[in-house]
Amino acid sequence: MADTELTVPEPKKSSLIKGLVIGIPVFIIQLIVVYFITANILLSRLQSTMPHQEVSGESTENVDTASIGNEERGKFIFLMEDVIINPAGTDGKRLLLTSIGFDVSREEDNNELKSKEVLVKDIVISLLSSKSIMQLGDGAYKDSLRHEIVSGFKEKMPRIKINDVYFSKYILQ
Repeated sequence: MADTELTVPEPKKSSLIKGLVIGIPVFIIQLIVVYFITANILLSRLQSTMPHQEVSGESTENVDTASIGNEERGKFIFLMEDVIINPAGTDGKRLLLTSIGFDVSREEDNNELKSKEVLVKDIVISLLSSKSIMQLGDGAYKDSLRHEIVSGFKEKMPRIKINDVYFSKYILQ
């Protein structure tokens, strides 16, 4: 009886190379398509469903004319742009870049914030730099930050009444 060997055909290396040559570009194209769909369609829908506050520069701008009590919200907004903060416990390796708008009801308060911008920055930087990355990265914690910022103003600048605090930029890296 003759010895017969059963040979199992080995996959060809050329088919593996063809799979990689075709598969990798297709995968990259899919990633690009998903990115553009997310960036253009989903984010625009998300932004249209969220209340939108637009503030520009340090000018006063009527953003929201809804009045609460005798105060008009959004009439005077002091904008503090591009403040860089090193969060607690990061040894300067992580940072928060933020722009914050302060809604005040009187033009005098807005002018006082402009004239005391260094004090305003100190209040914000002191508060935010005492927070950890976990706290600053938690989206739900932003409301607590708003209240803490208002409390800081009540302590250091009691004559100024802050109606609300808006984060127009909030980048944690």
